[in-house]
Amino acid sequence: MGETIHIYHTNDLHSHFSNWPRIKNLLAERKRWHEEEGDICLILDIGDHVDRSHPYTEGTAGKGNVELLNDAEYDAVTIGNNEGITLSKEELDELYVQADFDVIVANLHEPNGDRPEWAKPHRLIETKSGYTIGLVGATAEFTPFYKRLGWTISDAKNAIIEAVEAIKGEADLIVCLSHLGVKEDEYLAELCPDIDVILGAHTHHIFHEGKIIGNTLLGAAGKFGMYIGHVTIEPILQEKKAQLIETATLQNSDDTFNELLIEQGKAQLDEPIFYNENELKAEWFKDSALAELFGEALLEFSGAPCALFNAGLFMEDMPIGKATRYDFHKMLPHPINPCLIELTGAELKEIYMQSLNAEWPHIELKGMGFRGAVVGKMIRVGLELRNHQLFVGGKPAAHDETFELITLDMFTFGYFFPSLKRAPKKYFMPEFLRDVFSQYFRSKAIR
Repeated sequence: MGETIHIYHTNDLHSHFSNWPRIKNLLAERKRWHEEEGDICLILDIGDHVDRSHPYTEGTAGKGNVELLNDAEYDAVTIGNNEGITLSKEELDELYVQADFDVIVANLHEPNGDRPEWAKPHRLIETKSGYTIGLVGATAEFTPFYKRLGWTISDAKNAIIEAVEAIKGEADLIVCLSHLGVKEDEYLAELCPDIDVILGAHTHHIFHEGKIIGNTLLGAAGKFGMYIGHVTIEPILQEKKAQLIETATLQNSDDTFNELLIEQGKAQLDEPIFYNENELKAEWFKDSALAELFGEALLEFSGAPCALFNAGLFMEDMPIGKATRYDFHKMLPHPINPCLIELTGAELKEIYMQSLNAEWPHIELKGMGFRGAVVGKMIRVGLELRNHQLFVGGKPAAHDETFELITLDMFTFGYFFPSLKRAPKKYFMPEFLRDVFSQYFRSKAIR
C-alpha cells in the first residue's frame, strides 16, 4: 500500500467553458506525472457540469459536456440539479450513453423504485497494491421537480449512508461525491464518520485547504472552473491534505475554445421559428412590446388569467427577419420553468403590492436559474389595481375568490414572494420559458 492517492475534482462548471482547456491540460499533465511515479490518480466531477444557458449544451442536450469529460479522462461523476431537472427524463436517460466514466448517484430512482441503468450507488476501485477506494454519491433533493419529470428522489444523506454501509467492509478509503451543499456536507461528516473524504458542490463554496470534521476531510472548488481541487492521501501515514489550484494561473492553450463551442451550438440551433417584421427590444426597466408578447404567450400556454415575471429575463432583442432557436436561446438563456400557482384574491393583491418594490429592478440576481444581470421591472399581465381594488382579467377580484397566476419557478423559492413558496402550485416541465415563447410564435405562424 505504498502508493500516494491523488484525487482531482471539479464542480459547478455550469458550462463555463473558457477555463476548460486549462483544466484538461492540467489534469492530463498531473495524471501522467502520478502514474509515472506509480501513484494513483482519480479525476471526479461533483455535478452541474451541464448548464443549458450555453448554446453548445443546449444544442447537444448536454452530450457535448459528456464528450468533454471523456476527453479529460474523468473516472466518475455525480449529477447536479442542472443535469437532473433541466433535462427531460428522456434526455437524462440518454445523457451518459457514451460516457467513459461511472455516474455515482444513490438517491435517484424510477417511480417503481428501480435504479436507472446509467446510475450506480457506489463503485469500488482497487489499486495495484491492493488498496481499495470506494466512491459513493448523491444529489440535491429537488423533490417536486423530479416528480414532475417522472423520477423519484430519495433522502440524499440516508442514501449515502446506505451506500457506505454496503461497501465499508471492502473499502479502505471512502470518498463521497456530494452535490448537496456545504451545510449538508458538514452534517453528513458528523452523521457518517466512515466517510473519509467528502467532495462538495451545489452551494459554490470554497475550501482552499479543505476542512476537517472529525476524521473526515471536506473539499470544494467553487464554481465555473475557477479552481481545480486536489486531495492527496498517504495511506501508510494516514494523512489527508487538500488544496485548490487556481485556473487563472495556468497557461491557456486555446483562447478561442469557448467561441468555437458557441459557434457549434449556434449551428445546431439554427432552426427557424418565425419571420419577425417588427423591432422588439429588450427593456429591463420599462414595459415593452416584447414583454407584452411574452405575457400573452404565458397566458395562452397556461390558461391562467394573469401573469407575473421580471423584465430582466430578456437578454437580447428579437432580431428583425428570421428568428431561430438560437435567437430565442440568446434572448432567454435561463433554465427556468413556468409555474402555475393557486392564490386567493387577498393573496394575489399582496403579491401585486410586493411587486411594486422600487428597489427590486436594480438587484443583481445570481442563481435560482436566472442567468441575467439584474431583476428588472416586474411585469404584471391581467392584474390591475384601481382605487385599492384588485382586478384580474379586467374583473374585480373578491378577497376569498381563487385565481391562478402563471409565473416563474424562481419566484416560488421564497426569496421575493414568501407566500408563493407555500401556495399550491404546478410546475411545467421540461418546458423552459424560451420553449413557451417560441411555441407561441410557431402557433401564430401555423394559423
